[in-house]
Amino acid sequence: MDTKLTYKDAGVDTKEGERAVDLMKPHVKKTFNQNVLTGLGGFGSLFKLDTSEMKEPVLVSGTDGVGTKLKIAFLMDKHDTVGIDCVAMCVNDVLCQGAKPLFFLDYIATGKVKAEKIAEIVKGIAEGCCQSGSALVGGETAEMPDFYQDGEYDMAGFSVGVVDKNKMITGDNIKEGNKIIGIPSSGIHSNGYSLVRKVFFEKMNMKVTDYVEELGMTLGEALLTPTKIYANACEAVLSKHQINGIIHITGGGFFENIPRIIPEGLGVNINLGSWNIPAIFNYIEKCGNVEQTDMFSTYNMGVGMMMVVSEECAEEVLATLKEAGEKAYVIGEIVEGSGVALC
Repeated sequence: MDTKLTYKDAGVDTKEGERAVDLMKPHVKKTFNQNVLTGLGGFGSLFKLDTSEMKEPVLVSGTDGVGTKLKIAFLMDKHDTVGIDCVAMCVNDVLCQGAKPLFFLDYIATGKVKAEKIAEIVKGIAEGCCQSGSALVGGETAEMPDFYQDGEYDMAGFSVGVVDKNKMITGDNIKEGNKIIGIPSSGIHSNGYSLVRKVFFEKMNMKVTDYVEELGMTLGEALLTPTKIYANACEAVLSKHQINGIIHITGGGFFENIPRIIPEGLGVNINLGSWNIPAIFNYIEKCGNVEQTDMFSTYNMGVGMMMVVSEECAEEVLATLKEAGEKAYVIGEIVEGSGVALC
């Protein structure tokens, strides 16, 4: 007689998935507000959209993942911060249009669901949502045996925000003479980790547990530092000032991201030395013998977000950012020409 097979025999444990949901519920509920109309477990998530104070509400959405930074989490067996990265990578993009984040959804795929690990990941996602003012209204955990190696997973997120059409930030108002204000990053954020791993783990043969004097912490701690979320900084500035452009320095660094919002016929001069470059970037450059141009085309180099403002209001914006807890700098200006020049 043939042996009867079950879904669990095929590698999918639905009971463990249910246990993961139970463990993540307290973290998710911390993100709920009066606009969330459903709990966990529904087929679709309901969010009441209040646009009573807007003339023409426009929804702004963004999706992204954490990339190979996850491999650092695997090596350290630490999974409670990469969820913050996932939220940050999505929300920081949405903020660039002047939008207020509303809600977030996540997707986690793994070879084998381990309830505690999934709950730790979602704990980080919930923390990122709290930092950004987003409600974590739903998500999906996919158990995919034979697709991912044991202990590995991938994750992605989806953020939705809203902005009044007449307050959208498009970059169209950027003019020659505008100043660029740089808001510090928390470190590498979530881009360029393929080069990081090449430099430290292959070239230097280092381990995540190695203590690095220049960094004041272990290599793993420095590499796993969560991506900064700029929701509070943007809200503080946008409530008081006219901003001509907001730039998230993500994949592609300075050279790819800045030109995305600069009108044709204009370029950017970035003044090197006008802000402090964190030690982790100098350490990558030194250990990998990486050219400066490659560093600035790969990493945020200590500036996670930029705001383009008129020369007249630059100091006021800096003051507002200081009140919001940010030590920002004027790092460049808009000039006639094209591209990004490091001066």
